[in-house]
Amino acid sequence: MSKRFTQFFGPVLAAAAMATMAVPAGAQDKEEEARLRKIEAEIRAIQRQVFPGGDGRFFQPEITAGTPTSNVAASNSTTAVTDILSRLDAIEGQLQRLTARSEENANSIAQLNTRLAALEVTTGAATTEAAGPTAPSANLSAMTGGASQPAVSKPATKPAPKPAEPSGPSPERLAAVQAITKPQTDDPGDDEYSYGFRLWDAGFFPEARQQLTLFLEKYPSHAMATYGRNLLGRAYLDDGMPREAAPWFLKNYQSDKGGRRAGDSLLYLSETMIALGDTNRACIALAEFGETYPALATGRLKDQYEANRRIVTCN
Repeated sequence: MSKRFTQFFGPVLAAAAMATMAVPAGAQDKEEEARLRKIEAEIRAIQRQVFPGGDGRFFQPEITAGTPTSNVAASNSTTAVTDILSRLDAIEGQLQRLTARSEENANSIAQLNTRLAALEVTTGAATTEAAGPTAPSANLSAMTGGASQPAVSKPATKPAPKPAEPSGPSPERLAAVQAITKPQTDDPGDDEYSYGFRLWDAGFFPEARQQLTLFLEKYPSHAMATYGRNLLGRAYLDDGMPREAAPWFLKNYQSDKGGRRAGDSLLYLSETMIALGDTNRACIALAEFGETYPALATGRLKDQYEANRRIVTCN
């Protein structure tokens, strides 16, 4: 018998146990008989609660005065105590059946809840998928010609032929690059980025691109990664390569819109579209920047933002 039913039927079973105590015959037998009938009535009431509208198709028939659960009427030698014990055995059997059925019902309900939860998850996913892209995603799709996030190595627009590379750097350039020292601190990731920044700041754009690419490959999750992607885009844009710069600016914005240089990259993305003569996408980038980063549009990047807006005419 489960703990739950033991707690629920505790008072009933305790009263029934008291009925098994030896008592004198006569008036006390009648009193115990009345108490036992009361217990049986309570059991029948419990049956009706557990099995509403129940009958013999669902559980054993209720104990009635006419049910031969006692051998008292059949044999004059059977005592009142034997009658009580027999009837208590019948009560315990009914309680066991009630307990088993209750546990089966609880298990069935738990299974139904599990299936319902799974159905809700599946329905929710289907609804989200059917809803289509949100407005920001649609804007980004427009900026990339239909792709929500173009691969970095495959820009949305067809890349122009790269200018012919020289056979190799001159001795003077090599000496100038070697003169730029690489920091040596307890943060190697920051050292790699800082060295790329120094190369870019000195105007050595190809060397800066190589160094910043190395930094992003080795430390993609570094705190300076948002700076590195933005600066890599600038190393292309400042070198007259806007097509190569655009994917890096877009990637930096999409990867972490809350990043320290995500707003900068979105604004520089508008500049690459201006340089490519794509006014429509330039306007989309500017509108996205003004909506997403109003503090930057009126603060640190205000002059650059206003200058870009003056170059193009947007609806």
